[in-house]
Amino acid sequence: MLKELINKFYLDQRKDREQHHFYITDAGKCSRAIFFKFKKAPREEMEARVLRLFDHGDSIHRLIMKPLLSMREIHVVASEVDIPPQELIRGRADAIISDGKELYVLDIKSMNSMVFKNLNQPKEEHINQIQLYLHYLDPQKGILLYVNKDSQELKEFEMFYDPKRAHTLLKALSDLKTKIDSNVIPPRILEWPGNWQCQYCQFKEICSAAGEGNVSWENFKKKIEAQGEVKPSSTTSN
Repeated sequence: MLKELINKFYLDQRKDREQHHFYITDAGKCSRAIFFKFKKAPREEMEARVLRLFDHGDSIHRLIMKPLLSMREIHVVASEVDIPPQELIRGRADAIISDGKELYVLDIKSMNSMVFKNLNQPKEEHINQIQLYLHYLDPQKGILLYVNKDSQELKEFEMFYDPKRAHTLLKALSDLKTKIDSNVIPPRILEWPGNWQCQYCQFKEICSAAGEGNVSWENFKKKIEAQGEVKPSSTTSN
């Protein structure tokens, strides 16, 4: 009884919403998956178990912020800091902190032991995100703090603002927005289907059906609606 009710609670929170802007977590990600998300294309439903893991990640953030807020060596200037409002993208950094000399944007990430033990450098997608936080916020330095969900071990990586990388990411998002507005499905990523993003993508089936290159969304949508080629998978609740 409780299992079903708890699963339903999480699944009910995950209803599709209209999306009109990018999030910083979209930076550097597969353009086609982001396009399909904007268009609310058919996709596999996310498991309630995965949604609970997201909640667990939020609790780890609070766990890390608790000692930071009580330290003398580190001052938390602000927590949950929104980037300035603008049309293209939105995002919220975990915190801006100071060591008394310099300001840093802090971004906290959690992962399981298997991934954590092999982490010798920050993940590319996380570098992309913190570079955009640095672009929109004042600090010129950032810290990526990784937390092992299983053992609570920590790893941290410090980095400087890279304006070239930030502008490249924003240009890619601007180009993608043009495709979204003009209903042109972008090409698949070059490493398809072996890229790590493909392994966890909710749009695997519809992406495969769309083919390799640019595709008209209107024509493709009519095709899948008429032929029933791609349907959202049934929800799995574990």
